[in-house]
Amino acid sequence: MPKMKSHGGAKKRLRLTASGKIKRPRAGASHLLTGKDRRRKRRLCSPVFIESGAVYKRLRRLITV
Repeated sequence: MPKMKSHGGAKKRLRLTASGKIKRPRAGASHLLTGKDRRRKRRLCSPVFIESGAVYKRLRRLITV
């Protein structure tokens, strides 16, 4: 049986923190920024942490194979 490979797209977009959480950037911060207010743009800079649940299991499997 061939080796399992980790997902290349997921490797580029997601990071695993030391405590085991998955860190990902927020969507919507790359273009059309003039129409977004300052507070919204500032919040888009901060990452999202996925800590548990079905989505976490699926993403963890994509990153660490």
